[in-house]
Amino acid sequence: METKVAVITGASSGIGLATALKLSDKGYTVYNLSRRNFAHDRIRHVTCDVSSASSVNNAMAQVVKQCGKISLLVTSAGFGVAGAVEFISDEDAKKQMDVNYFGTVNAVKAVIPYMRNYRSGKIICISSVAAAIPIPFQTYYSVSKSAINAFVSALAHEIKPFAISVCAIMPGDIKTGFTSARNTDLTGNEIYGGRIKKSVAVMEKDEMNGLPPDVVADFIVKLAKRRKFKQIYTVGFVYKLFVLLSKILPQRIVSAIIYMLYAK
Repeated sequence: METKVAVITGASSGIGLATALKLSDKGYTVYNLSRRNFAHDRIRHVTCDVSSASSVNNAMAQVVKQCGKISLLVTSAGFGVAGAVEFISDEDAKKQMDVNYFGTVNAVKAVIPYMRNYRSGKIICISSVAAAIPIPFQTYYSVSKSAINAFVSALAHEIKPFAISVCAIMPGDIKTGFTSARNTDLTGNEIYGGRIKKSVAVMEKDEMNGLPPDVVADFIVKLAKRRKFKQIYTVGFVYKLFVLLSKILPQRIVSAIIYMLYAK
């Protein structure tokens, strides 16, 4: 049986690590691309900064040199920035987009030529329910994930003739190290009546009581078996319901609910 090769950005922790281990269980040769030093007996590591196109290109070339192809790409690298738009620095906002959005773009662009030449491949990009339901005081994170959804939706048509499938999956609250790694800026909290700190506390509580990363990893493994993808998936029944309601309820009602939960 031909060996399948999976490359996962950000597989040193969280959803990426859970996915890497489950794919390894299914017989994949799995590579982790991340900046931090990482060692695991079932996962190969290539040091890579996803926000650098040249770094990603070099990493993908190294994988192909060793294995001959890449069957599956999962873009899982990312982090969160929280705070009021008025006070979050341009530097932090750009870093959010550089890692979450352009990190995804860099990985996808680097892998397409190999998959196109092989006329086979699957690309799964980790988005978020925040892409469909943008969260106040987590605005730049929501924007970065919304951009991934738009990117995937358009790209799917471009690469379809090459037998490459691409999708974005939107998890809701997941219990991982993402929460503690969030870059939170409480500047202006008093001006905003304490609402920034309160909103972040709600987010953190939801995440710490969220689904385990294995739920998302299991879904990714199932997707990897499919011949064709839809463009956007939501993970978790409750979050599927939230996304559906956001589409069918009047916008004023959706806005009122979001305001009550995260901005009041």
